[in-house]
Amino acid sequence: MIRRLFILSAIIGMAIYLIFAITAFNDKPSLQLCQGMKYTIKDSIDYGFITPNEINSLLKKKKLHPEKKQIKDINIRELEQTLSQHPFITKAECFLTSGNKVAIDIYQRVPVLRIMSNNGDDYYIDDKGYIMKSPGKAVHVAIATGPIDRKFASEFLYPLGKLLQTDQFWNAQIEQINVTNKKELELIPRVGNHTLFLGKPGDYNEKFRKLQKFYKEALNQIGWNKYERISIEFNNQIICTKKEK
Repeated sequence: MIRRLFILSAIIGMAIYLIFAITAFNDKPSLQLCQGMKYTIKDSIDYGFITPNEINSLLKKKKLHPEKKQIKDINIRELEQTLSQHPFITKAECFLTSGNKVAIDIYQRVPVLRIMSNNGDDYYIDDKGYIMKSPGKAVHVAIATGPIDRKFASEFLYPLGKLLQTDQFWNAQIEQINVTNKKELELIPRVGNHTLFLGKPGDYNEKFRKLQKFYKEALNQIGWNKYERISIEFNNQIICTKKEK
């Protein structure tokens, strides 16, 4: 009898403990207060368009800053949507940590080309082809100048900027793209006192493949300053203009 009472008491005690545990671990955390923010900004070494201070200011302005709010009152999806609307953020991922903090992973928009048009436009094109306003900070990308409207920039200059971004050699070599009144392209390299003439936009992969071969097989032998103009406008030839003595 005593043994049965002991077993029954143990079962009742275990049931009470389980009810308490479920209540403690499931209900109470939602009532606890957020203990702060934890930021991770991707590509922060190469691009410093957005800072933790700016994120804090934005969330406070929108009355969404989670610190000292009850966990149950924090809308993670709303935080992500608000941050993703920032002009220099392509995506934001938010989640709660075990320490009752809100962790935020920020993915910045990556520029591939800067446009400085004759009409006064000054903006960047990102790696998805979208226009982003100038962040007011220097960015190491090629600059395109001349009579450039936004349609021309998106259709013809974005593919060129994307190629330069993904090719280590050309990314380091090309510093300026000049668009002529005939909508032809001239490139200004960092190394060599010459102008590269591409002609009409398009066929970038083939033109740069041909040009890189010419660089390796010709300019490395005769010198990088022998010509003032190198034209790769036509598919089957490279036309070089020597400098006047």
